[in-house]
Amino acid sequence: MVRLDVVSVIDAVTADLRARVLSGDLPPGQALVETDVAGRYDVARPTAKAAIENLVRERLLERSAHKTARVMRLTPEDARDIYRSRAVIEAEALRVLARTRVVPPAARAANAEIAALTDASPRDAVDPDMRFHASLVDAIGSERTTRMYRSLVSEVVLCMSQVQGASLLPTEVIVAEHERLLELIEAGEGDAAAALLGEHIGRARERLVERLGGEPGPEASAPSSVLRASGGGEDTAGA
Repeated sequence: MVRLDVVSVIDAVTADLRARVLSGDLPPGQALVETDVAGRYDVARPTAKAAIENLVRERLLERSAHKTARVMRLTPEDARDIYRSRAVIEAEALRVLARTRVVPPAARAANAEIAALTDASPRDAVDPDMRFHASLVDAIGSERTTRMYRSLVSEVVLCMSQVQGASLLPTEVIVAEHERLLELIEAGEGDAAAALLGEHIGRARERLVERLGGEPGPEASAPSSVLRASGGGEDTAGA
């Protein structure tokens, strides 16, 4: 017998709207009117309102008092704050895992998925990329840390979607640096793993900052230390 997950109508509408925002089908600044959402999904207006409010809480939509909700328009400051917040949690997770030299199988599996995306759209890397990073946090076994990290996931995926949608970060760089992170965990080198994470996240962050109209930091054009060490050339895309 196949067991199916049961989701409410609100959850189903929320999930579809979320997917449309993250795919770029609903672009930044796009208004979401409750009556339009209700009509599109053939649901009651309170259901549409609840789905919209769910995405407001996830910060994929923004709405001031008595105003129509709109798709979040990230600023360079937003991007930097989102990446900084995730880095705080992820860096400590790497140090914890390195102390026990535990490499989560889910992280290896997610990176293998990214490596297999040779002819796919760069956007296809977003889901396994997010799962790679989330699996590292989950592996430390702290319910509260996972809960804190999960509160950032929608905004992190929004950033990732814009990075990959604009082809700002080559897939081979992502795969190589992920693999090196796992090697450093296995070797017990937590501080080195955290430093590499800073490079890995910093490059994506500053390239996105530039894409959003900000002044990028030096991380945007810094070549990958992992590719240089392996003789695989330098990453100059988006520089």
